[in-house]
Amino acid sequence: MKKTIILSVVALACSVLSVNANAKNFETSYEISTYGNASPFHMSVVKGDLEMVKKLIDLGSDVNEKWNGLTPAMYAAKFNRTEVLQLLIEKGANLKEKSDKGLTAKKYAEISGAVEAEKLITETLSEKR
Repeated sequence: MKKTIILSVVALACSVLSVNANAKNFETSYEISTYGNASPFHMSVVKGDLEMVKKLIDLGSDVNEKWNGLTPAMYAAKFNRTEVLQLLIEKGANLKEKSDKGLTAKKYAEISGAVEAEKLITETLSEKR
């Protein structure tokens, strides 16, 4: 009987310790990270979250604001997010803008092998001439 009580106490102590450890890990897993001070707008473009990009534009996000030297259109082109890129173009994205490295959105699409994005940019630029 003593062994059963002792084992029960030890098991209870171990479970309480593991719950406390899990609770601590749970809390820290929800800390907000800004990943190099990226805005939610830029990260939505990178992820290709069209609905979030629309909402953030409606809330006033600048379609030409740079983050890490690239505009949202450059990120959309680089990651072949054609629906997002089309929206950015409709909202006034400057496709002739150059990154801090001197590259355009079209060049980022070309380098990344984003064929659809490159085609969209080429068509858009030819229409504006």
